[in-house]
Amino acid sequence: MTAFTFAPLLLLLLILFAMSIRILREYERAVVFQLGRFWRVKGPGLVILIPGIQKMVRVDLRIVTMDVPPQDVISRDNVSVKVNAVVFFRVIDPQKAIIQVENYLMATSQLAQTTLRVVLGKHELDEMLAERERLNIDVQRILDAQTDGWGIKVTNVEIKHIDLNESMVRAIARQAEAERERRAKVIHAEGEKQAAAALLEAAQMLAQQPEAMQLRYLQTMTQVAGDRGSTIVFPLPLNLLGALLGKDRAGGRE
Repeated sequence: MTAFTFAPLLLLLLILFAMSIRILREYERAVVFQLGRFWRVKGPGLVILIPGIQKMVRVDLRIVTMDVPPQDVISRDNVSVKVNAVVFFRVIDPQKAIIQVENYLMATSQLAQTTLRVVLGKHELDEMLAERERLNIDVQRILDAQTDGWGIKVTNVEIKHIDLNESMVRAIARQAEAERERRAKVIHAEGEKQAAAALLEAAQMLAQQPEAMQLRYLQTMTQVAGDRGSTIVFPLPLNLLGALLGKDRAGGRE
């Protein structure tokens, strides 16, 4: 009778002992409350609780990858776009993450959506497309400052896609084409300017040496005379003719 009397009590003690044992993994922490008041953060490993008096909430310390759904953003130059992003964050203070906010995952998600719209709305469309890295840093810095009171560290923010409507895509394509044409015209004008400067310099050098001008004239005649299929009439400079006649007369007197 004595064994049958203590058997239920022993079974009850075993049940209570099993209920008081918790095993936490290396990346988990337990926020323990005692009679409703915060007691301490425990873990990882074996955690023993007093049944009915102490309760715990598990907190995962690993980095959370949160996808921010597409947000309608109006840029500073009044262009409507859809932007989505991904946020990387982790809990660094389990006590604050449980006590200071009801659901830190939901709160961080809502805050990321709002911050994304506010930050991108301050920039023009060209800045969104060309300076995405700087916008990532701006959003990450603002999120990190606002979630610090929740015991959360935002490690990185990446803007994934910036979707434009068809009319805006066509407008950007026309703008890019006009920009390429402008650059081509500028390059062509710069080449013409350099060529004109080179010709002017060559003309000044030839003007200082008349003999060089005569040699250049003769060289041009030689190049053109190579084509025997046509007859070409060249004007003969008087100074060159005078020089040749002078040489002929001198030879006749000899």
